Amino acid sequence: MSIPDLSTLHALGAAQQPTYPDPAALEAAVTTLRTAPPLVFAGECDDLTTKLAAVARGEAFLLQGGDCAETFAGVTAENVRNKLRVLLQMAVVLTYAAKVPVVKVGRLAGQYAKPRSSDEETRDGVTLPAYRGDAVNGYEFTEASRVPNPQRLVDVYNASAATLNLVRAFTTGGYADLRQVSTWNTDFVRSSPIGQRYEALAGEIQSALDFMSAIGADPVEFHKVDFHSSHEALVLEYEHALTRIDSRTEQPYDVSGHFVWIGERTRQLDGAHVELLSHIKNPIGVKLGPTTSADDAIALAAKLNPENIPGRLTFITRFGAAKIRDGLPELVEKVTAAGLQVAWVCDPMHGNTFTASSGYKTRAFEDVIDEVQGFFDVHRALGTWPGGLHVELTGDDVTECVGGGEELAEMDLGNRYESVCDPRLNRVQSLELAFLVAEMLRATPRD
Repeated sequence: MSIPDLSTLHALGAAQQPTYPDPAALEAAVTTLRTAPPLVFAGECDDLTTKLAAVARGEAFLLQGGDCAETFAGVTAENVRNKLRVLLQMAVVLTYAAKVPVVKVGRLAGQYAKPRSSDEETRDGVTLPAYRGDAVNGYEFTEASRVPNPQRLVDVYNASAATLNLVRAFTTGGYADLRQVSTWNTDFVRSSPIGQRYEALAGEIQSALDFMSAIGADPVEFHKVDFHSSHEALVLEYEHALTRIDSRTEQPYDVSGHFVWIGERTRQLDGAHVELLSHIKNPIGVKLGPTTSADDAIALAAKLNPENIPGRLTFITRFGAAKIRDGLPELVEKVTAAGLQVAWVCDPMHGNTFTASSGYKTRAFEDVIDEVQGFFDVHRALGTWPGGLHVELTGDDVTECVGGGEELAEMDLGNRYESVCDPRLNRVQSLELAFLVAEMLRATPRD
């Protein structure tokens, strides 16, 4: 199966692409990427498709989380470990408290490019190109920094390779062993109410493990964890250069990540992103916002998953807390009535962003929870499965989203606001979210 070339894709109309001033430099970067080894393997992508098929059938739950936008400076062992740790903790809470298998996918090792609402940014009368993520240009507000530089795509590849190396080392080298559930909690979280609640749950898990050990049961699943990478497939040159023909199947896979998704701003049915991803065999996602009609969703499924393969297609809904209860039911009802095999996942972050009085972009934890609750309410009413959660979060003690058990206020945002783009839940808020979602899952009927 062939894939369209880049010129064909660009001719379709490619939204949210950088304007590179030097075509020769762009060609050189793409040529380098075309010969680079794969970051992930086709067989790993197939394994994730199988796991997501269980999500689509209502037999598992997807937890997908990580940075809004990764940065090259953030590729350190400590940063990667902290992100992995909070996702492992959330997964343990969901698995143990809700008694449901959890598919773990990081928003990492490729999440370096961001769509923007405007091509330009103006500060104090100076207008420069908008920051589109470290994959494209620099965050510093200078003319030199903001020029799109194609060499950054090669830097994305190298940073992603380093991140995946660290993730694989942590997940197979003992850090993800279930016997570590208490040691994941040895710092500031322990002193918080959520940390204490987690500690109690970890104690219960340890007792269960001790019992299993006493009767001679020690399955390999206790010692390592399956963990997959994902990012938004945004910059066409990068995704196209890393799309390869698998030697086993002769089918194309995007080997930049296990799971790639199309954003709300690039899901045009006749656009370049939908066209490219319709050709690859990875599991893929599409973000659906409040402007999406049921006909749009059905048409996207027909284009992206014409064989209706379970696990191939995930719809990630991002309506906002105020709109989800009105907007989601028709979408789910009609897609289900059409017999489409999709996993439904809630992104409770992107529809709930606002600017605080201090000027910081933020989200209220209560809005995040309300959107997730609305997502569960809609699926419960329709008898469909609320398949997962897609969250922007960090393993650090940042102050970017207001509310939650710590009662962060708008005046606290400046204390430790580190995101270069959108506000993320901090570690305590992420764990609190996991406990609340576990309660929602427990109340959800399963066939």
